[in-house]
Amino acid sequence: MKFFHFGREVRREITAFNSINVGITPIVKNEAPSSMGCMYLDEESVVGMHPATVPQLFLVIEGEGWVQVEGGEKIKVSKGTAVFWEDGEQHESGSKTGMTAIIIESPSLNPEQFLKSI
Repeated sequence: MKFFHFGREVRREITAFNSINVGITPIVKNEAPSSMGCMYLDEESVVGMHPATVPQLFLVIEGEGWVQVEGGEKIKVSKGTAVFWEDGEQHESGSKTGMTAIIIESPSLNPEQFLKSI
């Protein structure tokens, strides 16, 4: 048995796209085209508007915040919410009080296979 740590203290800060107070701890990156990470959005955080490079699933596991697509309104998200962005879709996210999310990216990602839509 092996144990690993993906807590906020081992995160890598994200500053791209004018992002503020955000860090990510990568969890898995396979040789196959897929990756997974744990993103920590601190108080008053923003992951700036950017395109999804492949289909992306954003799973909120703690806290609350918001997501937005280009030209759209901010939509509130909280623990238990999963957000899916298509390849190339411009999006951003943020939180006033703090939020933690698991990020899964893969060209073959299809959340409708397993997750219930809301």
